[in-house]
Amino acid sequence: MFTGIVEEIGRVSSRTPGNGYDSLAITGKKVLDDLETGHSISVNGVCLTVVDLSEESFTVHVVSETLEKSNLGEIAPGSLVNLERAMGPRDRFHGHVVQGHVETVGYINSITMDRGAVRMTVTVDTYWLRYCIPKGSIALDGISLTIVGISPAGLTVALIPFTLSQTTLGKKQVGEPVNVETDIIARYLERFLEMEPDEEYGDIDVGMLRSWGFGES
Repeated sequence: MFTGIVEEIGRVSSRTPGNGYDSLAITGKKVLDDLETGHSISVNGVCLTVVDLSEESFTVHVVSETLEKSNLGEIAPGSLVNLERAMGPRDRFHGHVVQGHVETVGYINSITMDRGAVRMTVTVDTYWLRYCIPKGSIALDGISLTIVGISPAGLTVALIPFTLSQTTLGKKQVGEPVNVETDIIARYLERFLEMEPDEEYGDIDVGMLRSWGFGES
């Protein structure tokens, strides 16, 4: 699990096609401190497994489905990517719950200045907008951001100078793709509401919660 707080910008040093997957070697510094093979790492918001390490880089395998459903399919040697190690049990929770399971790719529709900050509008398929609310959280290329506006065409986020300088969003241009992961809480709620009442328990109410031990002092 991740929180969407990018630790550093890495650079893709090589991309090697394989049988059903591509191998990406990515250079970094901070994320290498306690990284080990088998660890999970977020690359542009995609949860990947470290399969090899060197003093200056790590290697991950990206399967064909992930290449097709994320912007990792378009990166090449020299491309910059956002990096975040998996959250530790004692770490502060600065962002929001990010699984690293990219759901769709959005495209930057506009970038405008707003009193020193930047407002970025991203076109997203309307299916995924159902999980977005104003002031809610969204992960774009692995970055935990707050939604400041929603329209039929997509969503808008506000970016402060620090975020622009510490992530790849500061180098993005209109038309470029970004990986999108919506808030998992919204998806769980939708699933829960869609389910038929359980034959044994029926609808959940206050009495049922108390019978399970909730609300007791």
